[in-house]
Amino acid sequence: MAKPNYAFEKRQRDLDKKKKKEEKRQRKAMAQGKNPAEDPPQMPDDETAIT
Repeated sequence: MAKPNYAFEKRQRDLDKKKKKEEKRQRKAMAQGKNPAEDPPQMPDDETAIT
């Protein structure tokens, strides 16, 4: 029997949450009459953040 890969599943859930949050931010920007391409993202990606 195959062992479940919990880390992969968690990463997929996190990516889904980020995507949903970004789509919501874009919808709000469109409703306010702003261009969503001009707005910077609210939070930087984990992979590109400099620590």
